Amino acid sequence: MRRRKLKRTFDEYGFEIKQFELDKLGTVDYAQWLHPFEQPKTITQANVNFYKKITAPAGMVIDIGAHTGDTTVPMALAVGKPGLVLGLEPNKYVFKILEKNSQLNRDKTTIVPLCFAATKEDGVFEFNYSDASFCNGGFLSQIKSKNHRHDFVLEVAGKNLQNFLLNQYAQQLDKLCLIKIDAEGYDKEIIKTIPEILNRYKPNLMIECYKRLTPDERYELFDLVMAHEYNLYYLQNFEGFGKLEIITRNSMTSREHFEMLAIHKSKRIDF
Repeated sequence: MRRRKLKRTFDEYGFEIKQFELDKLGTVDYAQWLHPFEQPKTITQANVNFYKKITAPAGMVIDIGAHTGDTTVPMALAVGKPGLVLGLEPNKYVFKILEKNSQLNRDKTTIVPLCFAATKEDGVFEFNYSDASFCNGGFLSQIKSKNHRHDFVLEVAGKNLQNFLLNQYAQQLDKLCLIKIDAEGYDKEIIKTIPEILNRYKPNLMIECYKRLTPDERYELFDLVMAHEYNLYYLQNFEGFGKLEIITRNSMTSREHFEMLAIHKSKRIDF
């Protein structure tokens, strides 16, 4: 009953600062969102080392769907203070926590928080969330399944990411080494909006195959990544690689929900 009440009642939640001791980086601060449906986050040296493998020193990273920054912060630690991480989070309530995390660890990181979604056109859009305090959600009207149970609507700003990057970060794009997309099934639509970025700079990609995607949507996602001459691999977690298993078109429907790493065919894999 309490969980149901929390789900249907709006409240704005703050944060508490947690500290993690990393072997090579010392103390790392993290702002943990106090939303009751938010899982506790941890930052580990293994997590940072994972991102070091798929980024470059002083490189540029784009975290699309950054949420509170639980991936943004270790990415920024991986590329270091001379690097740059752009964290996109359109939810204004979550964004406040991401913004706080961008202000922590400034001796070790450079994070620019951006409060907009990556969309085809610039504008204002309706995102769907699973609770009235907007913990978890996305542009779910854009996937075929309507059985997502995300009934709470939040208006967010959207921008064409490719245009934004070419206008605002043209000088830094030569260092672009990784784009992470976590957009609740909207990943393939975001990829469609950045063809010049992918073709010119060939960054590594982290993509999610969302559990509610239909087989046709999964095949479309695979075909889209292949069209940009990438290979796709399963990711088991964000702390290690193990033996990378390649994803084929047929295997896109073999698992309900999974994370993927895409590496351009011109690049050598050295894990």
